[in-house]
Amino acid sequence: MTRPRTYSDKALGDTEYLLEQWGYWRMDEMGVPGCVSQMAVVMSLRNPMGATKCYRITDELAQAVDHALARLVVRDRQMGDFVWLYFGAKWPALRIAREYSLGEAKVRELVKAGVAWIDCALERMREAA
Repeated sequence: MTRPRTYSDKALGDTEYLLEQWGYWRMDEMGVPGCVSQMAVVMSLRNPMGATKCYRITDELAQAVDHALARLVVRDRQMGDFVWLYFGAKWPALRIAREYSLGEAKVRELVKAGVAWIDCALERMREAA
């Protein structure tokens, strides 16, 4: 069993929590267009995957996070990939480290730097609004 991630009393904890919520939103295909076959709809109604989750993120904010992360991937591919894998795919830092043949501390460092970059990008969007 994995340890739950905690964000209170940490620098950038609010942005990490936002990314965590975005990851759940993304994993449940909330951001995927609803263009599916009729048979897929019937099957999902017949065999529900589980209870509906309540997210603490709006679709608009989740899309803003998507946009910021896409910009990060363009700017620094590895950092963006690590943030996506850590928060979007829920991979632990050790798994990312093994997959990319890096140390876990280096992966955590890059994820933290990516969180800071996204925090700045979202702050700029907020100021522009």
